[in-house]
Order: sequence, then C-alpha cells, then structure tokens
Amino acid sequence: MDGTILVADDDRTIRTVLTQALTRAGCKVHATSSLTTLMRWVGEGKGDVVISDVVMPDGNGLEMLPKIRQDRPDLPVIVISAQNTIMTAIQAAEAEAYDYLPKPFDLPDLMKRTARALEARSAPSRPAPEVPDQPDELPLVGRTPVMQALYRLVARVMNTDLPVLISGESGTGKSLIARAIHDFSDRRTLPFVTVTGNELQDIEGPARVLARVKGGTLLLDEITDIPDDIQARIVRMIDTPGDHVPRFMATSQGDLAEALDKGRLRQDLYYRLSGASIQVPSLRERVEDIALLTDHFLIRAERDGAPKRWLSTDAADLFRAYSWPGNVRQLENAVRRLSLTSRAEEITRTEVELVLGNQPEMEPVLSGGSSEKLGAAVSRHLRRYFDLHGALLPPPGLYQRILKEVEFPLIEIALEATGGNQAKCAELLGINRNTLRKKITDLDIPVTRRRKLM
Repeated sequence: MDGTILVADDDRTIRTVLTQALTRAGCKVHATSSLTTLMRWVGEGKGDVVISDVVMPDGNGLEMLPKIRQDRPDLPVIVISAQNTIMTAIQAAEAEAYDYLPKPFDLPDLMKRTARALEARSAPSRPAPEVPDQPDELPLVGRTPVMQALYRLVARVMNTDLPVLISGESGTGKSLIARAIHDFSDRRTLPFVTVTGNELQDIEGPARVLARVKGGTLLLDEITDIPDDIQARIVRMIDTPGDHVPRFMATSQGDLAEALDKGRLRQDLYYRLSGASIQVPSLRERVEDIALLTDHFLIRAERDGAPKRWLSTDAADLFRAYSWPGNVRQLENAVRRLSLTSRAEEITRTEVELVLGNQPEMEPVLSGGSSEKLGAAVSRHLRRYFDLHGALLPPPGLYQRILKEVEFPLIEIALEATGGNQAKCAELLGINRNTLRKKITDLDIPVTRRRKLM
C-alpha cells in the first residue's frame, strides 16, 4: 500500500496496532485520540484515507463526515465502532462512509479494506441524504458476525427500489427490520403500511391499500399464510401499482423453499418479492448476543420505571443455555418480568428458572438430544452467512475469520473442562503447550479467564 492514513481512536492499543500494521504495509500514519486534531489534519490536506472510531472524547465520528465530504469529497472514511447496533451501520451508510466495521474487527480484513479505499479515493462522492431523527436505540442489537452481516445488507438495500423478502422465526425482529429499512430510506416521509391477507380479500382491497400507501412502503405480513387466490391478487397489484409505485416488502416464517414446494407460496409472487432476501437469524444462532440483549432490555426496563437489576453469573449461564423458541421477543418479555418480580437487585438463577419454567420448550441449546452432526451444523451456519450477503460475496479473509470463530470456543471450552490446566488442555487438543499459549494470546481470551488459567 502507498498513502497516508489518518487514524482517530481513543483506544491507545488500537492506535498502536493500526500504526504498526499500516506502517509495515508501506503507509505513513498519523494517529490521534482527538477528532479536533483529525479535522485539523483533514483541513490541512493531509491523509489519503481516514479510519475513525465513532464515540470519541470530543465528539461523534459520524457527525464529522459531512464536513469531510464537503471539504474533501475524494477522501474515503472507514468507520469502526463498538456500538454494534443496526443504527450505527445505517447511520454510517447514510453519512456516506466508505466502509463500516464493528469492533472487535479483523485486522487483515481492515487492511484489505484500507487498500481498496486507497485505490478508490479518486472516485466521486454522492451528496448525503438527511438522516431522520430516530430514537437513541433500536431493539436490533448484536455484535456477532451473523448480525453484523445482516446490518450491512440492510444498509445496502435501504435506498434501492428492490422488493425485500424478510424471513425468519417468530420473534426474531422481521417487522422491525422492515420498518428500519423504510425509516432510513428515501421514502421515509411517505406512509409505511402493513397489511394482511384479510385486507385484500375483496376485489377493491388492492386499490384501497395502494391509496393508503401513496408510494411509500407496503409490507405484506406473513406472506405464506395468505391464501393462493389472494396471493394471485397481490401479483396483479405488484404488476399494476398505479401512478404512485410503492416499495413492496414481505415477511415470512419458516423455510421458503418448503413453502414453495408445498404450494403455500406462489412462485410468481416469490419471484416478484425476492429482489433482496434477508434471512433473520434465530437467537439460538447468535448465542453470544444474549448477554448484550439482556443488558439492553434491563436498561430499557429501568428507564420505564422498573428497579435497577442485573443477572447473577448462574442466571446469565441459564439464559445462555436456554433454547429461546420465541427468540428476541420472548427474551424481552422474560427480562421485563424478572426486572419487576426479582426480590433483590441481582436476579438469581432460581428466579430465572421460575420464569422460564412457564415458557415453552425449556431445553438447553447444547443438549445431547440433537442428532445433527457437527459438519452439518457448520455447513448450515456457513450457508446462512453467505445468504445474508445476498448477491454479494462476504468480505475477504473469510477463511481466517471462520477458523477464529471455531478455535475460540473450542479452546475456551477445553480449558474450562480441564480446570484451566494448560498442560492437560494441550494434551486434550493434541497440540503443543506453547502453541496453546500463543493461541490464547492471539485469540485475546479475556484477562479474567487468563488469571484462572495460569
């Protein structure tokens, strides 16, 4: 690489790592913990690419993007952020950031994106649309790779006119994603209308619906539950929408391929709705997000007047092990109930058991009852990951990212099983003890875990 990179991050370790890596790659680097300093450098004409955090001691990294675009429209900005919500990804896209990466990021991936930004720095920039006022938070929270891929896909399809088909289990947030796409799109000032098959039963139903939506967004709720004759009517409505063409979106539970095979979804309707397909992962597929979501809902409950609460370690472990058949919606309801009924600030495992005991399918995610082989489970998750990117390929560096995703829990669980004894763990894994130590360091196992291991 050849160029000057401006790095702005309040984390000294990140500044050091990026400076060393970029310098070794042949770049000049200016690093700072201040947005004020960064903007001074930009104003002086320094830098070919900017890498900036969002939350900084003296401001918000996203808010400086319009100024950079105005003064230096050919300067690409890569946004990195620990605020792992769909809001951050969408705001980065709205502010015309060149790229967005969640923390913790994969360094080789960031280096490749920086190289591409250096190559693309002469490309023209489009004027940024105005970002609408939104609540401080959306209940689409997650830092797992599968959720980050979903956020980036949402940001890419947001301002297109493609129809969107959103599928996933009940309670995963399908309608929330549809609403987020509308609220941040160019149609945000127009109506967002959700309809079911009942509203389209009579022959005048489509005309009434189109009159309500007025060129905004029309969401067809649970499309596979709509009878075949009404699905045919929807096909005709999509083909002849009148003068004010809305954006069509639809939600669906279950397997779409199965719905097509069994005739619950017409092929002609599927082809018209699947311009962009978004598969929303179940909570079982992003177990690492459960703690983040739980904290999110406890804070929200406190804002709504509930007492301050937190989960004990044992209670958090039970939350992590539960199957959550109702997904995020079920998790939110359980947290709200616990925030009101817990007898102390710390929610105990017994209290969680009482709440979850009244819920359906009380079974551990990692129970021995599943007959699915490991290879089949890995294959299923990888296909889901590729599907989330739609027609695009995932970011480069996939092989190393997948290896890390597998190695981290394997070593972590093996260490727990051997009581933190590294010699036994290395023997169990069939690797050298020094190799194990290096992997513990490279994979950045938390400090608290390391103390127990040593």
